[in-house]
Amino acid sequence: MNEFNLVLDKNGLVVAFLIVGALTWLTNLFSKKVLNSRIPGSAIAIFLALVLGYLGGVWADGEKGIADIPFFKGLGTLGGSMFRDFAIVATAIGASFMLIRKSGFLGLISLVLGIGIFFTVGAALAWIMGYRDAVSICTIAAGACTYIVGPVTGGALGASSEVIALSIGTGVVKTIAVTIFTPILAPKIGLKSPGSAMAFGGIMGTSSGVAAGLAATDPKLVPYGAVTATFYTGIGCLVCPSLFYLILSAIVG
Repeated sequence: MNEFNLVLDKNGLVVAFLIVGALTWLTNLFSKKVLNSRIPGSAIAIFLALVLGYLGGVWADGEKGIADIPFFKGLGTLGGSMFRDFAIVATAIGASFMLIRKSGFLGLISLVLGIGIFFTVGAALAWIMGYRDAVSICTIAAGACTYIVGPVTGGALGASSEVIALSIGTGVVKTIAVTIFTPILAPKIGLKSPGSAMAFGGIMGTSSGVAAGLAATDPKLVPYGAVTATFYTGIGCLVCPSLFYLILSAIVG
């Protein structure tokens, strides 16, 4: 057993791939045999992974979820920012430039609507939570766009660490929701073409959530959603601490 544990310890990333593969296979089997594919297996796998991550973090009393348990430490690498960003960027290779051009105006409109809607919702949430200064409201509202735009905006405006943490938490909740509900709602909202995927990515904005949700829906759509979702983050980092902050300052003083 000591030698076995030593092998697992030295090959944590391989063990992580094995765990994720087994979880995906089992949930897909459960979806087909028990639920008649009404709920995608990948959506079930994502939900179970979140539950296991929470339970693992509580059990190990750590900050990395299930990766705090030595046996599962490879999941910390597999689920880290490096692999996430690499996967998102790599998906652009499968995109067709001609289809992107055809959806250019649609993508632009979706970006404007997505950033505007989520920023407004985030600002309203910050107001309900009792924040009345423009810096805090703007930071939390930016976090509702994505968990990257939030801290970037908070750092630029000099927000407190508490407010920046809230903005990140808001963005993470949005990412989880997009990841889980995308494959479930895709048939009802007509999410089945490159154009619709670009519009969806532009409205939702969260790159990791959009990529994971579209992967569970149809892997061929991932590059198109990832393209506009990436632009969403960049535009959000530009307009939230500048234009939107000035607008909020004029409104709340």
